[in-house]
Amino acid sequence: MSGTDAAPGSKPRSDALVFFGATGDLAYKQVFPALQAMARAGELELPVIGVARQDLTPAAFVERARASVSEHGGLDEQAFATLAARLRYVAGDYQDPKTYVALKQALGGARHPLHYLAIPPSLFGTVVEGLRASGCAAEARVVVEKPFGRSGESARALDAILHAVFAEDAIFRIDHFLGKEAVQNLLYFRFANSLLGPVWNREHVAAVRLEMAEDFGVQGRGAVYEEMGAIRDVVQNHLLQVLTLLAMDAPIAADAASMHAEKLRLLRSVRPLAPADVVRGQYRGYLDEQGVAKDSQVETFVSLRLHIDNWRWAGVPFFLRTGKCLQATRTEVRVELKDTPVALFDAGAVPPNYFRFQLSPQLELSAGMRVKRPGEGMRGEAVELLAHRQPRGKSAYERLLGDAMRGDSSLFTCDECMQAAWAIVDPVLQPSPPRVYEPGSAGPA
Repeated sequence: MSGTDAAPGSKPRSDALVFFGATGDLAYKQVFPALQAMARAGELELPVIGVARQDLTPAAFVERARASVSEHGGLDEQAFATLAARLRYVAGDYQDPKTYVALKQALGGARHPLHYLAIPPSLFGTVVEGLRASGCAAEARVVVEKPFGRSGESARALDAILHAVFAEDAIFRIDHFLGKEAVQNLLYFRFANSLLGPVWNREHVAAVRLEMAEDFGVQGRGAVYEEMGAIRDVVQNHLLQVLTLLAMDAPIAADAASMHAEKLRLLRSVRPLAPADVVRGQYRGYLDEQGVAKDSQVETFVSLRLHIDNWRWAGVPFFLRTGKCLQATRTEVRVELKDTPVALFDAGAVPPNYFRFQLSPQLELSAGMRVKRPGEGMRGEAVELLAHRQPRGKSAYERLLGDAMRGDSSLFTCDECMQAAWAIVDPVLQPSPPRVYEPGSAGPA
């Protein structure tokens, strides 16, 4: 059996990787470093073909890749030599059929290519049609970046474009957040341990808080951010995906279909947001960023309250918070437990028990407990018990690209889950005057 053949009933492994937008920012910061890491691990045994409008020689494309890995993660001469030997480059306009003829030639005998569209969604239709017309889409897979649409309606339109050429099991909607080691550990910790099962419900949980904060601004991406805002950029994808891992019931198996089924069931039970559930903010100075309209109402901060109307979580508020130019950069979950039914000691004066999952900048699993203070009297104090701290594993893009090549969509979003997520935030996407907050603060009240 060859390296690209598969056992009966299994999915064939991709035998070529094509990434459109090969000279763009995403490829420079994320894709090339991930490919070098895969080469280092012996997991890059296929041609890698970059496609972009820029007229580069193959040697210049290799040098761009070298500069990328040198700047982002560090150059590994041996691994990079493996990567460089596999790199190909096709220059051409995405609207020109000749570009896809050249791509077909570069693919050679590849039968199951993986096409990665690291390009604006407005170009999806053009590229997908070019792949179809040239025969490059036959038995292929396609990876698309977030944001997948700007609303439920636009996401459905993009889906129609992709489904005209690719089957759903050949479409991989990438959310790099789901590929992070810490997020994977959250999923594992929930369902591999019996400790949480008895208390992970409305009988014992008082509230759940999920925060993704950054201490920096838009970093020169003002024009891009104007098209998104915090709800589209972070809430609709990253935070709602983490919410599913926190709140969904256990899947019947660890395969993609079972995971997607439970995520979908959870998302459909989340009540669509109302304006009263949302606080929007904008850091002072955002209007001075390049590419930002002087009267922009785009939010750089959002805090919202979600309600999950199912048997497990009814009545438990879920607070999601994200923003730029805040006090610190971190992503963490805090699950606050209800107080004891009877305060034998001074329970009301000490914070209640909680579980804390820090997802970045490093993975930490900890529990907030009460202990007696030294000395006379039954007075307590709060302590945090560190259960686990883990170093970084694979990068998100290294893991997700490898999964897509294997045809494993467990860490990707299916079309129904994506639509359910949009249905939650669609009612509050219309801009309204945000509250101004100072950089370095905790955001608006």
